[in-house]
Amino acid sequence: MLITPAYAQAAAGAAAPGGASAFFIQMMPLVLIFIIFWFLLIRPQQQRAKQHRAMIDAVKKGDSIVTGGGLVGKVTKVEGDIVEVEIASGVKVKAIKATLSDITPTGSSKPAND
Repeated sequence: MLITPAYAQAAAGAAAPGGASAFFIQMMPLVLIFIIFWFLLIRPQQQRAKQHRAMIDAVKKGDSIVTGGGLVGKVTKVEGDIVEVEIASGVKVKAIKATLSDITPTGSSKPAND
């Protein structure tokens, strides 16, 4: 009964100096974390995806390929988004270009993404 509510009100009013600048200082760690994630995770992943898309768009007859399902073969025909792949003598299958995971260019024994 001897404590008045004025003490609590005065303490709450004194907690908000600085205004907008205090908000920016509090947000700075979040901004820094986002920048670090951008340069260490997001940007390299986008670059790898862009390189993979370019590699798939450049597939041509005679290239050795590996599909996402693990089939290894040689491209015999390219028609738009579909490639015909010879996986054994006389055995040809059609695969969608987007499912190709690796391409070894004609005349090279080393995979393209190494």
